[in-house]
Amino acid sequence: MNGRTTTPLEQRIDAVAHRIIARFPQSTGAKVLVEFGVFTLKQAWACVFGAAMLAVLFATRLWYPGDIALARNDAVTLAAVAIQILMVAFRLETLRELRVIILFHLVGTGMELFKTSVGSWIYQGEGILHLGNVPLYSGFMYAAVGSYMVRVFRLFDLRFQRYPRRWITAVLAAAIYLNFFTHHYIWDLRWFLLAAVVVVFGRCWMHFRIFRVRLRMPLVLAFLLVAVFIWLAENIATWSNAWAYPDQLEGWQLVSVAKLGSWLLLMIISVVLVTWVYPPGAPNEHDVEPALRGAGA
Repeated sequence: MNGRTTTPLEQRIDAVAHRIIARFPQSTGAKVLVEFGVFTLKQAWACVFGAAMLAVLFATRLWYPGDIALARNDAVTLAAVAIQILMVAFRLETLRELRVIILFHLVGTGMELFKTSVGSWIYQGEGILHLGNVPLYSGFMYAAVGSYMVRVFRLFDLRFQRYPRRWITAVLAAAIYLNFFTHHYIWDLRWFLLAAVVVVFGRCWMHFRIFRVRLRMPLVLAFLLVAVFIWLAENIATWSNAWAYPDQLEGWQLVSVAKLGSWLLLMIISVVLVTWVYPPGAPNEHDVEPALRGAGA
């Protein structure tokens, strides 16, 4: 698996799952249901960090007492630290993966400090666990994206056909990150960068294994689907008062669909960071054949 070993807990869950699935009928319909069920469970497992963060934000939005000495923002930060510690302690993440997740945290916090200073979005509420106007839990939301990305890489054994040279992707990611800052002062190159993403990654196909079946899809489509998922999570987070965009200050409303472009560009930065831990490997020869090969294996 190109070094992408599962954690001990995941190995135990996998063994139990195989014993249960072995009892299922061998009809085509049952096999399809098994693949769909495994896909859903793997995605949920990959999202466990982000889901825990959203649950904390949602719960504190509804039930956090207003007269307690500990500010809500600080409570969320402490909860985020506890989640990260538990993820490593229970071996839901490897120490190798933790390195790139910390890098996500640092990259995200740097962006947060700048974006709040120019009014792109606002954090409300008091607290002492802040850097400037940014509560420290903000970096953990980027870390949640990093956690999802590294876990998806190994849970689905991602491989890539015609993956671009990594130095090209690194240059593109650096340009994207820089544009998040410079577009406030000079031209916004967002549309040019989106076009560059299509050019650089447009020929690449992502191969992924669910249970018995290995499927494939265009990598750009995968970027877009993850961007949509993050946009939905962002709506939950802004409703929970994790942060607010200027047009949400007088009352919550859906985050602009235009943010999908920003999240898609963020995917490029994310993928480049993850390939530092898991270099993109090519599919095996039989994986390049039609998508449903192996459905009856």
